[in-house]
Amino acid sequence: MNGDGEVRYGGTEVTAMAASAAVPFVSVEEYLHSDPQPDVDYVDGVLEERNLGEFDHGDIESELSTIFRGHRNDWGIRAVVEVRVQVAPTRFRIPDVCVMPLTWQKTQIIREAPLLCVEVKSQGFTLKREMTRAQDYLRMGVREVWIFDPETRSAHVMRGETVSQQRDGILRLDGTAIEVDISAVFAVLDA
Repeated sequence: MNGDGEVRYGGTEVTAMAASAAVPFVSVEEYLHSDPQPDVDYVDGVLEERNLGEFDHGDIESELSTIFRGHRNDWGIRAVVEVRVQVAPTRFRIPDVCVMPLTWQKTQIIREAPLLCVEVKSQGFTLKREMTRAQDYLRMGVREVWIFDPETRSAHVMRGETVSQQRDGILRLDGTAIEVDISAVFAVLDA
């Protein structure tokens, strides 16, 4: 993405933003067979910018990935960062961290509901926008979405239509052994 909010996409510059008359339609085939830099969400023919580029965002994302990957066998999971998830026929989202069951049969694009999707909020992106993205995961069948906010040092947990905010304690994903200490995640920002 350059400073003007554009991404290089299939040899051309395309503005990545929410739906607008000025944004060109991109087909699913074009999206899947091009390599936009940086990668973007695809929502019904429109390319949408994702959170990325800030140190705190990357630090929290790395810490969460390390925690999940470090417990791969204990928790029976596989965690990946920034992989395309097809949430609907014409929608692809790219969660910061995606947690799949260890038994998941690997595909290059995730098309079955992950156990958990985790997002890290960046400055300049509203919590409402993150929750809109999270609704796509939940509609797909994801059990929960966790949104970590480095600025407020809190985590929002979305389950169906329910949203709760936690500043400390342990996040647990029902039906799994997954347990993440919120304070330990945010402690990386003070290191």
